[in-house]
Amino acid sequence: MKLFNTLTNKKEDFKPLREGEVSIYVCGPTVYNYVHIGNTRPMIVFDVLRRTFEYLGYKVTFVSNFTDVDDKIIKAAKEEGITEKELTDKYIKAYEDVRRDLNLLFPTYAPRVTNTMDAIINFIDGLVKDGYAYEVDGDVYFRVSKIKEYGQLSGIKIEDLVAGASDRVDENDKKEESTDFALWKKTDEGIQFDSPWSKGRPGWHTECVVMINDIFEDGKIDIHGGGQDLKFPHHENEIAQSMACHHHPIAHTWMHNQMINIDNQKMSKSLGNVIWAKDMIAKLGCNVYKWLMLSSHYRNPLNLTDEVVATVKKEVAKVDNVIKTVSLYLQVNHVAKGEVNKQIVDDMVSALEDDLNTSLALTKILNQVKVLNQLFRQKDKDDQAISEAYQTLLAMVNVIGFVYEPRQLSDDELELYQSWNDAKAKKDFQTADKIRDELIDKGII
Repeated sequence: MKLFNTLTNKKEDFKPLREGEVSIYVCGPTVYNYVHIGNTRPMIVFDVLRRTFEYLGYKVTFVSNFTDVDDKIIKAAKEEGITEKELTDKYIKAYEDVRRDLNLLFPTYAPRVTNTMDAIINFIDGLVKDGYAYEVDGDVYFRVSKIKEYGQLSGIKIEDLVAGASDRVDENDKKEESTDFALWKKTDEGIQFDSPWSKGRPGWHTECVVMINDIFEDGKIDIHGGGQDLKFPHHENEIAQSMACHHHPIAHTWMHNQMINIDNQKMSKSLGNVIWAKDMIAKLGCNVYKWLMLSSHYRNPLNLTDEVVATVKKEVAKVDNVIKTVSLYLQVNHVAKGEVNKQIVDDMVSALEDDLNTSLALTKILNQVKVLNQLFRQKDKDDQAISEAYQTLLAMVNVIGFVYEPRQLSDDELELYQSWNDAKAKKDFQTADKIRDELIDKGII
């Protein structure tokens, strides 16, 4: 497995911290609204990464959190006239519904910030006592200047940040340096927690570090992932805290997926082009949606246009049609289940092992579709070869997490389907058309 490591800015051979095991943490959502399609790109990308590792025989511990404490949550709860807990529960359920509808594996752990508060407070307290953080009027800030490696992920230098912030710093700013960031915020609005400094809530950048500490030994993991927009300041600030506490940058490998554009425009509320995932899933279905998200390499921006969607629909239909057609044929003719050609599946997985080259993996699936169609269209059919090619195709789509589940027909349905074939063979087209309509009504064809 080769992965592009954002920390070193190059593709590297993946070597796990523990033999046969992989630990992955992916930053989850701040749950104040429904999931938009941009949120689902990392969900899908890192699900494929996880499935690839599992196919290769690794035991994967996959963690993705929920940020359920935030100013946006307070505001949204007020607007909806419900408590913050009711709001976050509502949108966590909506997020999990999207995960389920996209046939994504659920995390091994899905911690919430509100359930990690004691550990967060203890972590901040340790940073204060060690001189990496300081308290001012109930707020706590991290001393960025104490971390000589700051900027190692993003390439941003402290002196450039200071210069850029010089015109924006308020004279009454409580921070020692403009680059320092909040670990704890004193507040009298919304949900609050008791701490040694004030009633308040944690800063966003601390939450993920603590959750990783809570679950993984020494806060060290194999892979930390998320969207490109999190690289700075969120992930950079995570690393700074880990350097202060553990003297390591949390993960051996950092991975970031690029953003989604709509017709060459950035998706944003101000442009009014935000698309909710639930609406797009309802419109396109799981397989078209996922194929669309995987059609471009995760490190490249994904530009959604009507033309791109139309192309993806055709490609998914090719897979769907051959699976349905051959499935019926195998059932009607009682063909024994064939063996999976592991070499062909491994060849597809080799594309995924090359820094998740999903577009090449999809091409290999379409190649297998061609092979299966060629076998099926032969006048003298080799049923066993058809069955093997069919089972191999199912195995390939299963590795990536597409949902192609051939319908198992009942005896009555099989008899009806066979009578349709008999009518066509006898050129009794009136009867054949009548049976065909019934098969369509039943969703068999």
